[in-house]
Amino acid sequence: MREVFKAWGVSDEDSEIIVANMVESDLRGIDSHGVGMLPKYDEYRRKGALNTNAKMEIVRDFGAIALIDADHGLGHVPATHAMRLACEKATQFGIGAVSVRNSNHFGAAGVYASMAAEQGLIGLCTTGTTQRSVLPTFGKEPRFSTNPIAFAAPAKTNNPFSLDMATSTVAVGKLNIARRAGKPLPIGWAHDDEGRPTSDPVVALNATPKRLSPLGGSRELGSHKGYGLAVMVDILSSVLSGSMIGGHDPKTGDRDKYINVGHFCLALNPEAFREEGDFEAGMDDLMDMLRATAPVDEDQPVQVAGDPEYAEHARRSANGVPMTDTLAREVREVAEQCGAPYLLGNESA
Repeated sequence: MREVFKAWGVSDEDSEIIVANMVESDLRGIDSHGVGMLPKYDEYRRKGALNTNAKMEIVRDFGAIALIDADHGLGHVPATHAMRLACEKATQFGIGAVSVRNSNHFGAAGVYASMAAEQGLIGLCTTGTTQRSVLPTFGKEPRFSTNPIAFAAPAKTNNPFSLDMATSTVAVGKLNIARRAGKPLPIGWAHDDEGRPTSDPVVALNATPKRLSPLGGSRELGSHKGYGLAVMVDILSSVLSGSMIGGHDPKTGDRDKYINVGHFCLALNPEAFREEGDFEAGMDDLMDMLRATAPVDEDQPVQVAGDPEYAEHARRSANGVPMTDTLAREVREVAEQCGAPYLLGNESA
């Protein structure tokens, strides 16, 4: 990835942030937001929707809040700076909130929320998206996208609580994973061009535009709750920063040359509310209590948000990140198109 970004003209400083965040996504097992996004980023670049020489700027900064203009570069860089700045403000004021406009896809939201938890702070991160791909409850046409929410909180002896969820039933990247693996989709994940549920990932991906379900899948199973959460994310990420909604102007429905994604990063300092160490100890008590719940199946213990990702991170750190042959070929094509060396070796390795 570093060689590809270099060939695209991305600065070394920005490339290090982008690559680190993408690798972290893969290590956590979030395959839809790591190296698997490289072909999509290349598509944005070739269409002129991505500025590979972006100059990020802080355009508003007062008290506990700030606004960053990303200059239409990849979102990993401005989002990283936004959360770092939010953490600095939370350390000073007890709370820090930083919004980002004119950005692009930024990978896994949980990576940014975790930045706060690593500093002993509570982190919240939401983001707008690059396309319309999720149906409002009762709707046939998509109006927003997967609109993720990430939340992380530190503990004393446990790993931080780490929630990273889409407000759709699944992310678009999950459809690509199923396509690459040749596996069917569970009914309720996606719909065809007519808004009918489909289990075929190719049909779902070829729908124009794509049509995913809000979290819940149907009104009977609570999709109105996922729909409401998705709108909340766009209020914080898109309306607050003055960004597009799913890559479209919400008033005219038009797209621009650039996608203009918005992000929102919030950090809270527990020490502004409780004595030093009390919050972290309370988090240990909460998570220990939840994990001690008697399971239905002894082979499947109760977990808390973040447990699967921490376990996968340990496995992949030791054994490497698995890649399908299809993804390896797609990465090779991206490298060849820009003249970057392809370093994966045998595609089936």
